Amino acid sequence: MFCDRCGTQVQEGQRYCGSCGKPLGIAVVPPAPSATGRLARHLKLLAILWLAASALNLVGAAVLFLLGNVLFGHVVRIQEAWPVQGFLQGLFTALGFLVLIKSLLGFAAGWGLLQREPWARLLALVLGFISLINIPLGTALGVYTIWVLLSPQADEEYSQLSHAA
Repeated sequence: MFCDRCGTQVQEGQRYCGSCGKPLGIAVVPPAPSATGRLARHLKLLAILWLAASALNLVGAAVLFLLGNVLFGHVVRIQEAWPVQGFLQGLFTALGFLVLIKSLLGFAAGWGLLQREPWARLLALVLGFISLINIPLGTALGVYTIWVLLSPQADEEYSQLSHAA
């Protein structure tokens, strides 16, 4: 048996090192290196963030539908002479559909990342690049998604995690 501070050989049952005086009965064990990689440590948080962002997008889609169909729908009936309002109703409804589709895809990506589905990494990356234009929260989520899922060896690590799940 050896002292873990100075390396001097000590006898079994000896309480202190004769060279450096370190107490030998108390072994300080360094923490074991993490068996999981960087991707595994961040994957659950990333999935939860995608689910939360998708819930916010769902609220945004509902607001766009309401603006398009309630506000501009009634205004068009009141003032038939202004044709821009009919255009705005169609525009807000179309934007509502696009945001709804993005929200549903974000829910799928979040759920897939939680379940470690093989297709979820690619879907989350595509949505991450798309969400970069939504300043500031979408940009932050997009950067974090790209940082986590495009790190070195992320493809191999995600493949191992998806096969293990």
